[in-house]
Amino acid sequence: MKVKRTKILPNIVLISLACIFNTVMISCNSKSIKKGMFIVTEAPRNIQTPDYISGDSWRYLAGARISAFITGKPSSLKVLTENFYSASSPKMSYDGRHMLFAAQQMKDESWQIWEMELDNLKCRKITSFKENCTDPVYLPGGRLAFSKLTVNDTVKTAHCLYTCNSDGSGLRQITFSPHTCFATTVLKDGRLLTVNRQLVPDQGDPVLVVMRPDGTKADMFYQGAGGSILISGAHETSDGKIVFIESEKGIRQTGNLVSISYNRPLHSSINLTSGTGVGFYNVLPLRPDNYLVSCRKPDTEHFALFEFDPVKKSLGQEVLSDPDYNVLDAVLVKEYERPKKLPSEVDMQVKTGLLFCQDINLLNVQRQNNLSDIGKAGKIEILGVDTTYGVVEVEEDGSFQLKIMADTPFRIRTLDKDGNVVNGPCSWLWLRPNERRGCIGCHEDPELAPENKVSLAIRKPPVIVPVHVSEIKEKIVDLE
Repeated sequence: MKVKRTKILPNIVLISLACIFNTVMISCNSKSIKKGMFIVTEAPRNIQTPDYISGDSWRYLAGARISAFITGKPSSLKVLTENFYSASSPKMSYDGRHMLFAAQQMKDESWQIWEMELDNLKCRKITSFKENCTDPVYLPGGRLAFSKLTVNDTVKTAHCLYTCNSDGSGLRQITFSPHTCFATTVLKDGRLLTVNRQLVPDQGDPVLVVMRPDGTKADMFYQGAGGSILISGAHETSDGKIVFIESEKGIRQTGNLVSISYNRPLHSSINLTSGTGVGFYNVLPLRPDNYLVSCRKPDTEHFALFEFDPVKKSLGQEVLSDPDYNVLDAVLVKEYERPKKLPSEVDMQVKTGLLFCQDINLLNVQRQNNLSDIGKAGKIEILGVDTTYGVVEVEEDGSFQLKIMADTPFRIRTLDKDGNVVNGPCSWLWLRPNERRGCIGCHEDPELAPENKVSLAIRKPPVIVPVHVSEIKEKIVDLE
């Protein structure tokens, strides 16, 4: 294998990967990986470039490998996953001593989550399911989260998020919608930020969704405008920004480097690379003025690692290029600030959750201007994946409060007095056991603060959903 090396700026330090398996121990190498090295995912150039639109060719890269290297040492590139048919998605532990990754040990086996100890490069298997598991991340409380292929009557076929202990025990499902979740990261505030795409009833565009590690308070964090598509996971910078790669309309596999503010994610998008002619695939922020990017120049056919200056919006020196592989992402071996550990309101002894809305006729500005044309809503219909859970008349002030079966996906649409659809349905929602959630209106600006008033629906008991099946209604009452 011929590996091209260029002179590296002294401020860059590269990392290496590691593997750890729970029930099976594998020695991946005779040496260790030290702090300051970089670990990268490489995919053979003869394999289709990863595609975030479908998700499959991105998740399940045939023949991919994880490698480590040191800046300025051309002979340092070392494959860490030689004992695996394919491996990708390296994620560092907060102490910088371990690495999670997704791997397919043999060609015909499913993808599972593994961990590597960087001091000795021994790997142990964490998950052992027949279904594929990918996109692992460490959680601040000693657990980890990952995406698992899930097929059942509730979500149909989806990639849901799960959490478990470091040895694979204590498995918990935390998302319950017919969506695909991938490229998850953990924000400093302790919440999960994941790329999320609706699959049923129609395929939607990928958006960034944020939630607590127990699956509560799930909400949209960012959505591109004008048909643009997220094609990478998001990364939090040290100066309060979230960066990711977003394609332009009609372009599927490369895009531009985009920055948004953590505090105003929906109204702060900045395209850092528009007009450069370079196709970007992934980004690793090192400092506010220095990123590593996986990109492809106009005169080349493969992805390589480069420095990028987000202040000057300019591509810098090449860091790593391999003529036989696409270099798709990078992580740095170091100690990381441990995110907050958020408390959980989930109580698995409770079978329902509560949803409150202040006013279904409160819309965003554009929809509000058209309200007179579409009419005023006085009812809501709660929709399941392939059924309806009933119609509820809201209060005079437009408010409602529902008690809904936990861990069940549903959508809501608003109706006028004659049963005609006014708005919606919204995106898929779910409530964890004992969760309390509230919204201000329907499709309102998520940054809008609620009006300081006591809504009529709060003064009454919640409406039990499903509302059209008395037997189920009585069961929920009994469970409570």
